Amino acid sequence: MIKYNIVVDRTQRTAKRREVARIFRERLSEAMGRSNLKAAGLAAKIGVDRSTLSQLLSGENDRIPRADTVAAMASELHVSLDWLLGLSSEMRRGADILHESMQIATSAQTPVDAQIVQWHLEATGYKIRHVPASLPDLAKTDEVLRYEYRDFPGRDPDDAISAGSDKLESTRTPEADIEVCMRIQDLQAFAKGTGIWEGLTVAARRRQVERLIELYDELYPSLRIYLYDGLTHYSVPYTIFGPIRAALYVGQVYFVFNTRDHLRVLTRHFDELIKGSVVQAHEFPDTMRALRSSVAP
Repeated sequence: MIKYNIVVDRTQRTAKRREVARIFRERLSEAMGRSNLKAAGLAAKIGVDRSTLSQLLSGENDRIPRADTVAAMASELHVSLDWLLGLSSEMRRGADILHESMQIATSAQTPVDAQIVQWHLEATGYKIRHVPASLPDLAKTDEVLRYEYRDFPGRDPDDAISAGSDKLESTRTPEADIEVCMRIQDLQAFAKGTGIWEGLTVAARRRQVERLIELYDELYPSLRIYLYDGLTHYSVPYTIFGPIRAALYVGQVYFVFNTRDHLRVLTRHFDELIKGSVVQAHEFPDTMRALRSSVAP
């Protein structure tokens, strides 16, 4: 029995070593590809023979080089040592993460921003969570966009309409998965024509409500909208683009976060908004139909 256990343990260690070597080999190849470095170039930079590096990249290799060699590779390829060894899913080095943990992206200061559209495209296939400033951009009618652009001289409303259309089309893809959480008071203010919507006609507001109902019937459950009570919960406008980034809209700029901790905190906040929602996703159509009858001058 003891001999059997020793054999099993040795077999498991061998399998684990091969798995570590496989991950190292794949990540080394990926990092070299990102850096546009061939085996000869990397070998020269870190001071090893080209044949040694070629062996490490070989599918038959089941060993890891010396620690100083791996460290030199990570440094030259600008990747995390832990990532290269399969100990972390974060490719970037600690200093790079600290530098890039928050970025500031200039906003067009318009209701629909081309930068946001690009981030949507980059997050294709991931869940997108969105807290809008007013109505969801992808559902706005041309009338509403033209109304919102009335105080943006030098900005072509047609550009905003085109950007909104692009975002909507990305929502219609099979892999789309979008959750929107907004204040129910914002929809109520829109229906009544109060606040920023005071100058929008009754007919235009009614058409916008109908547009929301139609799109939701078409896109649900790929698109899910929740309504929370602004008297019990609060949120600034922001969007979480899967595991890639989160962007907080502050008017003139976006605060953009891309570390796991930042994304986890914002995701948790979004989940709390959903938990506190007074209208769940499946109830949204009925709520909108009731709201349509309350649209008033």
